[in-house]
Amino acid sequence: MTPASTTLQHRPALGIGLKLASVLIFIVMSAMIKAAAEHVPAGETVFFRSFFAVPVILVWLAWRGELATGLRVARPMGHVWRGVAGTAAMGLNFAALGLLPLPEVTAIGYASPLLVVIFAAMFLGEEVRAFRLSAVALGLVGVLIVLSPRFTAHDGSDREAFGAMVVLTGALCTALAQVFIRKLVATERTSAIVFWFSVTSTVLSLVSLPFGWVVPSAEEAALLIGAGVLGGIAQIFLTSSYRFADASIVAPFDYASMIFALLIGYFIFGEAPTAVMLGGAALIILAGVSIIWREHRLGLARERQRKAQTPQG
Repeated sequence: MTPASTTLQHRPALGIGLKLASVLIFIVMSAMIKAAAEHVPAGETVFFRSFFAVPVILVWLAWRGELATGLRVARPMGHVWRGVAGTAAMGLNFAALGLLPLPEVTAIGYASPLLVVIFAAMFLGEEVRAFRLSAVALGLVGVLIVLSPRFTAHDGSDREAFGAMVVLTGALCTALAQVFIRKLVATERTSAIVFWFSVTSTVLSLVSLPFGWVVPSAEEAALLIGAGVLGGIAQIFLTSSYRFADASIVAPFDYASMIFALLIGYFIFGEAPTAVMLGGAALIILAGVSIIWREHRLGLARERQRKAQTPQG
């Protein structure tokens, strides 16, 4: 998502580096949340993740000289709806981390950009042609492959089946949040979208207070506060990456999160991936990269057409 107030600087290597850094930090953040998920409820985790990201974002805005202008909004209710969908997605994903292996949660989460294509056609009137529909279908087949062991096992693994449904619902909410963001970027600064989401999700997380918040141990508190700070840093890196390279260049590096999730899952949590999970994840990644590649090609074609139609002389 390119900041409305920032001119693109063509430094693709820096853009890719920032994107990879953000992906790695987000996965480390998820691992920290997973480590505390057994004892700390998801709603409480959302509070820590959101509240402790706010100071990081404010310092970033002050450093860029956007503290006065970057927080102004033109469509307050747009931020509220984005906050509701995004907070629901965050809470569901955090809950899933306590139920499923980190790589599996990561793989199923890749369904969200595929669902964005469908929702954008439904709610934004975007044209979706056969290529993108085929890629979405391929990706959803991959999601079904990843999910299949959770719903076909007969060993009483109801907890894992529930976890699969939780993370899939989280992916759906993430896609809805992305649709709201697509509408917001027409009138709002990226800094405002980032900041007010953290504020909104902090407030909304308090709704879960009556449902069993706990006093975290010192180690859990450190993990949760660290997750909030890292989440804010990762969001800044992610936003900044689009200042230095086109979205079509940096977007495919989202899928590096699977590599990081596999490594952290195996070495930290002892979670060995299955062949079925890896095969399904490969299909999802192929579908996502295909859509990004197609959009890049269409963008180049539109640019050539505009240049051809520009009067010369």
